[in-house]
Amino acid sequence: QVQLVESGGGLVQPGGSLRLSCTASGSILRILAMGWYRQAPGKQRELVAIITSDGTTNSADSGKGRFTISKDNAKNTVDLQMNTLRPEDTALYYCNIRCYVPNWARREYWGQGTQVTVSS
Repeated sequence: QVQLVESGGGLVQPGGSLRLSCTASGSILRILAMGWYRQAPGKQRELVAIITSDGTTNSADSGKGRFTISKDNAKNTVDLQMNTLRPEDTALYYCNIRCYVPNWARREYWGQGTQVTVSS
């Protein structure tokens, strides 16, 4: 089993910054990609940004120029630095991992979510 522990959410004023962090643990043979998704009330879950094992990133247009994703392979962590936050960034942010587990089965796991609220 694989566990994802998220941290860093909270309440911030418009224009402020937050840094989300996610650590993966458990029976991981190899990580394919880690990333962040978000879901606002009444909306579908959407991609924020992902980063693959070789460092390739993919991010939503809404965050380009404001959000930066990074990873630490040694610690199995992925961080999301969010700057110049807007009220429309308010959502529950979920960490996601795609990896190989024992017997080289390919699996996908989700964290519990961390709330980000942007409001004055």
